[in-house]
Amino acid sequence: MSQLGFWKIAEADPDRVALIEPDHTEHTAGELLASCNQVVHGLRALGLERGDVVAVLLPNGAPYLEVLLAVQQAGWQLVPINYHLVGPEIAYIISDSGAKAFIAHATFGAEAMRAAADITLPDEARFSVGDIEGFQPYEKLKAGQPTSLPADRKGGGLMNYTSGTTGKPKGVRRPLADIDPDVMAEMATFLHMLFGIENFADNVHLVVAPMYHTAVTQFMQTAIHSGHRIVLMDRWTPEGTLERIERYQVTTSHMVPTMFHRLLQLPEDERKKYDVSSLRHMIHSAAPCPIPTKHRMLDWWGPVVYEYYAATEGGGTTATPKDWLRKPGTVGNAWPGSEVVVLDDDGNELPPGQIGTVWMKMGDRTFEYHGDPEKTKKSWNEKGFFTVGDAGELDEDGFLFLRDRKIDMIISGGVNIYPAETESVLLQHPKVNDAAVYGIPHEDLGEAIHATVQLVDGVDAGPDVEAELLAHCAENLAKYKVPRSIDFLQDFPRTETGKLLKRQLRDPFWADKDSQLV
Repeated sequence: MSQLGFWKIAEADPDRVALIEPDHTEHTAGELLASCNQVVHGLRALGLERGDVVAVLLPNGAPYLEVLLAVQQAGWQLVPINYHLVGPEIAYIISDSGAKAFIAHATFGAEAMRAAADITLPDEARFSVGDIEGFQPYEKLKAGQPTSLPADRKGGGLMNYTSGTTGKPKGVRRPLADIDPDVMAEMATFLHMLFGIENFADNVHLVVAPMYHTAVTQFMQTAIHSGHRIVLMDRWTPEGTLERIERYQVTTSHMVPTMFHRLLQLPEDERKKYDVSSLRHMIHSAAPCPIPTKHRMLDWWGPVVYEYYAATEGGGTTATPKDWLRKPGTVGNAWPGSEVVVLDDDGNELPPGQIGTVWMKMGDRTFEYHGDPEKTKKSWNEKGFFTVGDAGELDEDGFLFLRDRKIDMIISGGVNIYPAETESVLLQHPKVNDAAVYGIPHEDLGEAIHATVQLVDGVDAGPDVEAELLAHCAENLAKYKVPRSIDFLQDFPRTETGKLLKRQLRDPFWADKDSQLV
């Protein structure tokens, strides 16, 4: 298939099945094209202009793709919101991003309504898939609008929110290029070039994770702009993954190591029931993958497991199966157009084998943290390199090995969690004097959230207080940010200047685990 760009492909072959939803409902390219065009016309009728922001609280499904494809040809920015967040967290992102429209799904209606009460967005700019009180029906947005391509088409973008050490997430915003969306779509297929994915007509891409994740949407949109069929999952299960790989002859997907772990937990006879021979490229990232796990996946699926290192802000490195087998544990070397260096604390480049901070450069591409110029400034150096704070080392061949996590960050089940937000909620409880949140080993998730709490004088530690604090967190935070356990200390270890020595709390939990990742 030589033609690239969803809109051109759909116009040329409108009857081909382009999308299969989690419930196996099929959508043709023509249907998807008509709907995304109607979304553009409908939102323009509300007054949205180039550069405006559309926020979505949607599960994996056709409406998400319709809005994404609309934004990409209307010159808007899409802000996908994690649907595990609660009302105040959702409201913060909508307000901080300056969204001019908000589209939510009835499944998350209760929290969407809580968010709506705290934002200034008018009723006519709020839409719901299904019924949410105070929201307009999503179908009303499209009703009566033309299905033709809109005029004055310009490429749009994604502004994903990534958690910050200040306790509030920040939008990673890149300047919109003055570019035709069809040209932008062709450029998006660069991701496939990195991994050697050829543009065969029978390619099928399986989406196994929520599309509010940056990488999940990036790989999905690369696939759809390449003319590949998209198969969506909503709630991931190992069996559901294997069933879809066999049923739809899946060729590519993007996963995280926790999924590998759970797939390998299936009994061998269960795994052998499914034919996975159609797989060509199974790409993973998001968290360190234990070497034994990677070996077992390669033994099972063959040399189709590719790895990369990147962040919401950019990237990065790639490792082919051959690279990784030659250098177990590597996350690869710099991809074309990218540079990777390891610097010491004074900004000096370190030689191979020495551990420092990993810095990356992606040609002339830049980004900013929306509304946080100070954080943006700290993330860049004078040579145009940026860092997300990971520590690692390069070997003599330029292959990167990560040796530590982002400062204080927890990676649980492939999801990045910064403790500051959870600590902030704990500190709001009247019985808490101080709190430290960090990751401890978890066989399935990699890390689990643990909190150490110093109670106010006169309050005794115990199971009842722990339950009370966990309930307080659950009421004010998304479930995945809530600690799984809490212990109590009378005094926290600190430096002479009063800085908390969190590693002294965390390290004992990891004393017997660190060697498993290298």
